[in-house]
Amino acid sequence: MNMPLLEPRPSAAPARHAVAYAPACVGNVGVGFDILGHCVEGAGDRAEVRRLDAPVVRIAAIHGSDVALPEDPAKNTAGAALIALRKALGLSFGFEITLHKGIAMGSGMAGSAASAVAALLAANALLPRPLPAESLYGFAMDGEQVASGGRHGDNVGPMLLGGLVLATEARLLRIPVPREWHCALVHPHCVLETRRARAALAGDYRLGEFVAQSANLALTLAGCYRGEAALVREGLKDVLVEPRRAALVPGFARVKQAALGHRALGASISGGGPSVFGWYENRADAQAAAAAMQAAFAAEGLASDALVAPIDGPAARVLAVDGMELAA
Repeated sequence: MNMPLLEPRPSAAPARHAVAYAPACVGNVGVGFDILGHCVEGAGDRAEVRRLDAPVVRIAAIHGSDVALPEDPAKNTAGAALIALRKALGLSFGFEITLHKGIAMGSGMAGSAASAVAALLAANALLPRPLPAESLYGFAMDGEQVASGGRHGDNVGPMLLGGLVLATEARLLRIPVPREWHCALVHPHCVLETRRARAALAGDYRLGEFVAQSANLALTLAGCYRGEAALVREGLKDVLVEPRRAALVPGFARVKQAALGHRALGASISGGGPSVFGWYENRADAQAAAAAMQAAFAAEGLASDALVAPIDGPAARVLAVDGMELAA
């Protein structure tokens, strides 16, 4: 377990306030649509949750977002996740949420999922007997559904466990990745809404496409388990989703080529886009690729931000409970 259980608190003195953080994420990882993702340290959302005596969930404030986000808790990913948590556990008390956004919405970096996971971890720290991280998975998907219209775990799963995670409807499995392998993630300053990106996938698919994608996913996972870059380099090619979404990302072909030109194991669209990622065997190659990818976006008239971090990144975490900071 990546995140240990918090110690049970005496029922006479329940915790009243907790703060948690959830990092950005590369969803799909090209070949694992809706089921494969990994954390990227360097950007993230922070949630403050206060315990309420009233049996309700409220959104107190949302800071740092450049777009208007729903303050109706049932329509907000963080609020919906805590509503689901309260209902499932039959809690007699409620929660008030303050969100501090550090991930741009519509960026393909899992901003909606990060809000849900950070709020869940903070609320979980206020329970008399906090749950293990995996037990929060279903509630996190309930929150994610508000933003994307579907229950998929490729973003929330990695945030809960850390690293590269295979996330099915009922199971989370952390995939081992060599510590020296790094990701370059570049976010152009434009917005691509998740629902629009998913709408681009409507239409017919050929059986051969599914066979090729399955083979590529298998090669990628086998390469990670065995630490063999050659297998990942052969498999990390999205033939199913990327061709249908590429036109939604300005200059995608140029940016992808910039990523591949620095000894990438593979490169594709992060989540629903417009961010683009590449995998590398070391940090130096990832840093060089990130600069080249930013230059490619600049050639399209777009400024961008870049993150370079290990693929096997840390999970979301509780930062403080009742003002007491927790060890990282």
